[in-house]
Amino acid sequence: MPRLLRYLTHPQVKIDPDVPVPEWGLSELGRKRAERFASLPMLAGTTGIVSSAETKAIETADIVSAAISTPYQIREKTHENDRSATGFLNPDEFEQVVDQFFNKPAQSVRGWERAIDAQARIVAEAEVIIGAHARGDLLMVGHGAVGTLLLCHLAGWSISREHDQPPGGGHMFAYDLEAGSVLHGWRSIEVLTDACGN
Repeated sequence: MPRLLRYLTHPQVKIDPDVPVPEWGLSELGRKRAERFASLPMLAGTTGIVSSAETKAIETADIVSAAISTPYQIREKTHENDRSATGFLNPDEFEQVVDQFFNKPAQSVRGWERAIDAQARIVAEAEVIIGAHARGDLLMVGHGAVGTLLLCHLAGWSISREHDQPPGGGHMFAYDLEAGSVLHGWRSIEVLTDACGN
């Protein structure tokens, strides 16, 4: 049986321009989707959960942890790419800056953390987390950009937004720890649910 690393991005959040982005929590829709994910039979073999320290990731991990009776730990350095230089951006402007973030990975776009630095950080954290996990499947709960950067590293792909998760969050990729290969790329909670017949 393969031993898997699953990486789940938090689903929809309550957007509030007056609240720092790392402190945004899940919206009602996001919470419902997280609960749907937590009910998937595929999680039965999960023996470890690791969450980013951002509120939306913690809330997602908390829902999954309660559903499968597996405690989670918080790893500060698994946070999303540092965007504090710009703070909140309207959706159109944000998408343009994200495009530049992926297209120019060795450059800091408007003061954001460089993609190559964010990738080095999340890869180093994943290696420590995996190394400390002796048995069973592992679930990391985090964010779209750093999740994509981790996926690119694991798959041997160049950094590109071509590999980014689809809009909306609440997507997961799986990596076979024994074979050292990506089992599948981003799949939405709904696709995963349908695949399990839920």
